[in-house]
Amino acid sequence: MEILVTGANRGIGAALLDGYAALGIPAMGTSRDGAVGLKLDVTDPGSISELGRHYAEHRLDLLVCNAAVFLDRGRSLEELVAEDWARTMAVNVTGVAETVRVLLPALRRGSGSKIAIISSQMASQERARGGSYVYRASKAAVLNFGRNLAQDLRGEGIAVGTYHPGWVRTEMGGPDAELSGSEAAEGLIARFEALDMSLTGCFETWDGRDHPL
Repeated sequence: MEILVTGANRGIGAALLDGYAALGIPAMGTSRDGAVGLKLDVTDPGSISELGRHYAEHRLDLLVCNAAVFLDRGRSLEELVAEDWARTMAVNVTGVAETVRVLLPALRRGSGSKIAIISSQMASQERARGGSYVYRASKAAVLNFGRNLAQDLRGEGIAVGTYHPGWVRTEMGGPDAELSGSEAAEGLIARFEALDMSLTGCFETWDGRDHPL
């Protein structure tokens, strides 16, 4: 099985690679500087094209779109600038869409291929609690992208799931978060394994519950 996890140099991405390694399942990661796995900057068209060329003759069975930023943590609307919006959307939304676009040929060569998009509970419109406007908007947008992508790829047998990874003790989640990286990774890996055409378009939590939209 050929697996690729974007943004794997730290946090949930790194935990996913460790989780797969513990299971004896090879998985490749990406990082912006190439220190972990393949070099990929999801905001750089040239870098994304290079990733596509790398997989030009290969198959891909599972793509995990994990690379993301959270630039407006703890900042009010008055403190935000246009660049916060532009950078966040470029990474969290366009970066996901572009990564999927260049890797679709490799996914089509795979067997029962799957796309897993790491979103957040902060994408939920039913649980809008205020604050973190930029991050919430980006995660809602990528959730919408994932659900529509699932419909468009249904006929090709490529399943797409979107996931809330839990509140995880990472640089992004902070030291007071509920889950360790290994706990979140274990749950997410189980979700990816369970993902099939009967679940395509799902928005689930790391431990398998349907998440409110």
